[in-house]
Amino acid sequence: MLKVKSVRPELMTLIASVFLLFGFNLVLWQHLFSITSGDGKGVAMRIAFGVMVVCIFNIVLTLLAFKRVFKPVLIALFMISASVAYFMSQYGVLIDPGMFRNFAETNVTEVRGLLSLKLALYIFFLGVLPSIILWKTPINYRRWHRELLVKLGAVVVSCSVIGGVALANYQGLSSLFRNHHELRLMVVPSNYIGASISYLKEQVASAQQPFVKIAEDAHKGDAWQRRERKSLTVLVVGESARAENFGVLGYARDTTPQLSKQHGLIAFTDVTSCGTETAVSVPCMFSDFGRKDYVASKAKNQEGLLDVLKRAGLNVVWRDNQSGCKGTCDRVTIEDVSNLKDPVLCANSECRDEILLQGLQSFIDNLQQDTVLVLHQMGSHGPEYYKRYPQEFEKFTPVCKSNALNNCSRESIVNAYDNTLVYTDHVLSSLIDILRANQGKVDTAMLYLSDHGESLGEYNLFLHGTPYMLAPDQQKHVAMLAWFSDSYKRSFAVNTDCLQQQRNMPLSQDNLFHSMIGLLEVNTQAYKSQLDMFSTCRGPLLDGVLATE
Repeated sequence: MLKVKSVRPELMTLIASVFLLFGFNLVLWQHLFSITSGDGKGVAMRIAFGVMVVCIFNIVLTLLAFKRVFKPVLIALFMISASVAYFMSQYGVLIDPGMFRNFAETNVTEVRGLLSLKLALYIFFLGVLPSIILWKTPINYRRWHRELLVKLGAVVVSCSVIGGVALANYQGLSSLFRNHHELRLMVVPSNYIGASISYLKEQVASAQQPFVKIAEDAHKGDAWQRRERKSLTVLVVGESARAENFGVLGYARDTTPQLSKQHGLIAFTDVTSCGTETAVSVPCMFSDFGRKDYVASKAKNQEGLLDVLKRAGLNVVWRDNQSGCKGTCDRVTIEDVSNLKDPVLCANSECRDEILLQGLQSFIDNLQQDTVLVLHQMGSHGPEYYKRYPQEFEKFTPVCKSNALNNCSRESIVNAYDNTLVYTDHVLSSLIDILRANQGKVDTAMLYLSDHGESLGEYNLFLHGTPYMLAPDQQKHVAMLAWFSDSYKRSFAVNTDCLQQQRNMPLSQDNLFHSMIGLLEVNTQAYKSQLDMFSTCRGPLLDGVLATE
């Protein structure tokens, strides 16, 4: 039997550092080569960058290179880094606290949709195989005092190399780091380690903060006293629906054939999201912080829009066909329809979005209070777009039928994605038909707003979750639609002609909180009219006719 020769810990840390840099950082090196020149200066900068990263890794691993600690830590790094390297290579994602939050707060169904044979191969060849070799390699540790001296020497040498390389290439490296902040989000494993630490700090900070109530003075305005009928305002939260691919918003393809025929539909053309992932956008859009002041730990411990509406006396129901409401609906009625056993609409622990409309007519027939109903869609959630719609809605072909998007043609990816919007078009149009059919007895309205957009291969990016500063418009420019029944327009004094004229004005998810409060005539000091997108298109009623018309 072949006996494996033992190695000193300082040699193993150096080998491991080099392996971490070159085994798991293909995306980093591809990007570095694309942003540096191919001349002597560019090559020198690439070498300097690599040497510095290896030395930094070596310092950290040297401090961890103790018996019973070193091998388990390295094995964990290899296994996790293999998965991270796969997702970065496959979808072009960058790892920051937001992306880590997105991963930490996902559900089993979403995780299942990301599994593939290629991921298994990454884990085996970059994780399992190196771990076996490491485990079988004896490490010859010295006595503790000599080991500490050697480690000190290794750290000093590594720091000296970093300093020397930095000084020798100061001008180029300073420019590189100043102009390309994305580099730090691409270095595996430091990117996900830093992101996880930030996320854990956020969770600790959140747990230590007291829960904050807002708009405690909220109450219905006087106009509610004059209304004889109940109202139903439906707020649809879309998923990964980028505005660029909506037919009613100018897309060359007719992805919204049914909505385009809906009389009175208002399609807002310039709306931006608060974040690029559900875990940020959903709680942010329902909060009163706005994107600029949004802090996840604070939002988690503070009431939001739904709490204010409930306090004012409205019945609030959240119906979910996705991975939950990220804390925004914790204190209102929740209906999870994502795991129902409907033989037509549900399969493999997932339901199509028409499940959100199931029983809606009965819900309206038995309406006892003025109600806000939130429908949270599965929408266009990737990467398995082809699973998001029934076969009869496969209007554009061929389609990518794999979660390994970089193995599909861009045409097939876009086709599959566009088919999800054709299905969303059907769901929203069906919703409007139900609301219109009931406007004789209930004042009905619908507002649709997607949580974030989606990348379909532009700039070699797929899905979403890119840090906001670096994210392309496709991940931030979202679809927003509105429809009001004739009776709702009269009861709530909404001038839809005015809204049509203002549909091209720049808006964002910052507007949702104040627009819903203003639309539903909830009086509170927390309301800011300048953020109410309906404020200039509402007016008093004069003999049943809008004074602003």
